[in-house]
Amino acid sequence: MANKKKVAIVWKLVVSLIVAATICMLVLRAYEWWQERRAHFTRYAAFGIEVPTRYTIHGIDVSRYQETIDWESVRNMNVAGIKMGFTFIKATEGVESLDRFFKRNWKRAKDAGMARGAYHFFIATKNGKAQAEHFIKTVELQPGDLPPVLDVEATYGVPWKKVRERVKEWLTTVENYYGVKPIIYANVDFYQQVLKDEFDEYPLWVAHYLQKEKPRIYRDWHFWQYSEQGHVNGIFAKVDFNAFSGDSTDFKKLLVN
Repeated sequence: MANKKKVAIVWKLVVSLIVAATICMLVLRAYEWWQERRAHFTRYAAFGIEVPTRYTIHGIDVSRYQETIDWESVRNMNVAGIKMGFTFIKATEGVESLDRFFKRNWKRAKDAGMARGAYHFFIATKNGKAQAEHFIKTVELQPGDLPPVLDVEATYGVPWKKVRERVKEWLTTVENYYGVKPIIYANVDFYQQVLKDEFDEYPLWVAHYLQKEKPRIYRDWHFWQYSEQGHVNGIFAKVDFNAFSGDSTDFKKLLVN
């Protein structure tokens, strides 16, 4: 009799857990649906920033901070002939952190017809190869994608020489795996002071907000993050805006074959 009571109690607990998990899943799905609808109806009259019109190809970069995104609305927004044609999406950070919106953004951006690229936020205190392997496990590149990106912004107290060694480990590991040269993202001062001339053979995505026509940097660049205060349909929060340096032919040459 005692054993039967124990079995009954266990079954009640199991059923209760299943019911609770189902309810939680339904609530989560309902919340995601509501967020998607909310994003779909997020509209702006303009981008809210001064866009450098000398460049013909523009895009954004996003992470979990932009939360749920309606990518079709992003792709379809057109202000005076300027549209968002590409996006960089945060995938990983350090040796174990994943951006919780990456998988969704990665799929939905492609479905909307945007060229997409994935980036890794570099933690200078961690091993470069281990960080690269973490990125590789997370990101599957397809033809038409942008090359992988290493976002390196801070030294975290690590000597500059050691930072460069770890950055090289990441770049070399990723290039060997994907067969394409990665892009480096950095602001002007960090690139010129810490990375210097050792990485000039890599495509550069540079952040610089103080000039209207082009970033103040000595070397060639491919992408320019010119504002972090933009607005675009389908996104609640402010978002970073970027321009590509070349034309559509140059852009296609950069994409993964």
